[in-house]
Amino acid sequence: MDILITFLTGYLPWIIGVLIGVPALLAAYIIGFEFVIRLLPQERQGWVRPWVWVGPALAFVAVFLVYPTIGTVIVSLEDKQGNFAGLLNFQHVLADFPTGDGWISIRDNLYWLILYTGFVLLFGVLLAVLTDRVPYETPVKSLIFMPMAISFVALGVIWTFMYSYQPPGAPQTGTMNSLLTTLFHAQPITWLQDKRVNNFALILAAIWGQTGFAMVILSAALKGIPGELLEAARVDGAGEITIFRRVIFPLMMPTITVVGTTLVIFSLKAFDVVYVMTQGNYETNVLANKAYLELFTAFNKGRSGAVAVILLLAVIPVLIFNMRQFRTVEARR
Repeated sequence: MDILITFLTGYLPWIIGVLIGVPALLAAYIIGFEFVIRLLPQERQGWVRPWVWVGPALAFVAVFLVYPTIGTVIVSLEDKQGNFAGLLNFQHVLADFPTGDGWISIRDNLYWLILYTGFVLLFGVLLAVLTDRVPYETPVKSLIFMPMAISFVALGVIWTFMYSYQPPGAPQTGTMNSLLTTLFHAQPITWLQDKRVNNFALILAAIWGQTGFAMVILSAALKGIPGELLEAARVDGAGEITIFRRVIFPLMMPTITVVGTTLVIFSLKAFDVVYVMTQGNYETNVLANKAYLELFTAFNKGRSGAVAVILLLAVIPVLIFNMRQFRTVEARR
């Protein structure tokens, strides 16, 4: 009760102030600038009004995106003491090719880029096409999409138990090792420690969590294909595989490209699953996790900034391409 009273007396005025003040400021901003705009000549009003409406959004982007990005680039050029170090941080991150920590992180990100993106797209397309042809489409899609309702942290915890390992001969509590020993009579595997399979085990967990996203988007694109085209192809004698290759897939390609480039960005930013399941140990590190470890474990913000800049440079071209593809899809509607 004392804690509740302290909270109410200490924070309640701030909460009320925010709930009332923010809408009041927004209303004052809109009304005030609309009044000013109407005082301008008619030919200038159409030019000024859009900037007034997008102004708050641009301010948020500048404060929370542009300014931190510039700050990160500056930090990446400094040493641990904050002195100018030039490109030494980048040199350290990219040293000892191909066995250095930085190159292992880049290699693991390439695994994510190729396998995660490829399999999520593959399963997304297959599930979108297959579920479109069954009467119980809605419940099936709901089940497949359900992992999207949990965070990647929760996903990592779930799959850590799925990969649980017990010594040979002992009852296997992990689902994967239980299946391995029961169905294939093989020895259990330390999925998260074995360097031969651990990266692929992490990627498999992420694929399970993200396939529903691709399926839903691609299913919407599939339903946007006119039924007359499919019926015309069937009347002409085309089989279902031919219809998929010659009609469905080409018409879905713009959406597949947008989803694919979005997944590429997700793969380059992979962090949660790796951090929760292995903390980047056993050669499973990725760039985002390496940046985190450099900052909060090694307390070297310069090297962390260098890793973040490398990651940013990798994401920007994909982001630009994604925006262009999105505009192309929108222009065709």
